[in-house]
Amino acid sequence: MSVIPEASPAPRWWQTLRYITQPLDYLEQAAQRSGDMFNAPVIGSHKNVFFISHPDGIQQLFANNACITAPANGLLQPIVGEQSIFGLEGKKHRRERKLMMPAFHRERIADYGALITELTQQAIAILTPGQPFMARSLMQRISLEVILQVVFGLTAGERFETLKALIVELTDYLQNPWVSGSLFMPILQNARPWAQFQQVRQRVSTVLLAEISERRTQDLSDKIDVLSLLMTSEDEAGQGMTDAELHDELLTLLVAGHETTASAIAWALYWTHRDTRIYQTLREEIQALGTKPDPMAIARLPYLTAVCHETLRIYPIAFVTVPREAIAPTTIMGYDIEPGTRLYGAIYLTHHHPDLYPDSKTFQPERFLKRPFANHEFLPFGGGVRRCIGEVLALFELKLVLAMIVSQYSFAWVDDKPEVPKRRGVTLAPGNGVKMVLRSS
Repeated sequence: MSVIPEASPAPRWWQTLRYITQPLDYLEQAAQRSGDMFNAPVIGSHKNVFFISHPDGIQQLFANNACITAPANGLLQPIVGEQSIFGLEGKKHRRERKLMMPAFHRERIADYGALITELTQQAIAILTPGQPFMARSLMQRISLEVILQVVFGLTAGERFETLKALIVELTDYLQNPWVSGSLFMPILQNARPWAQFQQVRQRVSTVLLAEISERRTQDLSDKIDVLSLLMTSEDEAGQGMTDAELHDELLTLLVAGHETTASAIAWALYWTHRDTRIYQTLREEIQALGTKPDPMAIARLPYLTAVCHETLRIYPIAFVTVPREAIAPTTIMGYDIEPGTRLYGAIYLTHHHPDLYPDSKTFQPERFLKRPFANHEFLPFGGGVRRCIGEVLALFELKLVLAMIVSQYSFAWVDDKPEVPKRRGVTLAPGNGVKMVLRSS
């Protein structure tokens, strides 16, 4: 078997710095140099960290291979905790995922449609026509309200306002390069920004645990928020989640569901408002449903779905999968994989693979109308046993918010510079924030 090529001849520390500050440039240059699979030791302390971009390799990575396991994601544990679904593996992970799944079932998600629509209208109502604003900031506001009301079940009161302010502070810290860099280079955790971030995280934890404790005393039988559903979920032995497990899962949903969805909606607004043809096609499809369309009817629209999928393809919010690890000798794409090797699917590179997506840097929703893409070809939510559990809710929110804005309001992109992706923690966001204006008519 051939030896897997190195991503770069540069020293490890320099490659890590490039990956932190310019992740897409680093991955693209590595792929140009070394092809569909390369060794890039830029995450953790492992000697071999293989990135895979070819769809055949991705398929093998996600397959039920006894030689490859899905370990805990140590990169995110300092943020979400050891009891998070990100921090569990094996039987514990399967149990936790099974407990969480009912709260994110497609039929359950439908209950949130009216609320997401109402929260979007409330956020846009405070905009001043003709006054420029950053779409990503507006989408963060909407996404935060969705998290608080749909996930946490909070609508008003002191705890609602306290948690709202703390979440904003916490996510602001995650865009600090010292904090995000600390996830990849633990030595930076000795610096003051990391300590400040942990102080805010502890304050969030105090509020979350207080809410969990109070919720334990309530009748939750008629509640539909995610927290209440998680608290009433039981495994085969009749055991539910502990307070520590609930706490870490709420942090996980906060970190994984707030920033990511806001960035995705902002990207969608950017792409649709740059191209008149795409905008008009989308607007006509949505308006054909009438003045008060059913949210589930909106979610089923084919062109809207294609626009959202193309948004998640061209700049996936999570640009690599969570890790896998070889626990026994195996082979992927003709390369020998030794035990202890970390394996990542390079989502961004797969989404720009020329065999799958010709002219990949051009926004073309029609590509998703011409053919279906398999889970190893289009993977914005990862895949296999680690596929994002909140995928259905995230897509539902993305579709509803985008549909409402395009069909009921008149926005315009007013920046003179094209948007480029910028790292925010472990995700990608529009670097300029997508500057827009609400027209008066």
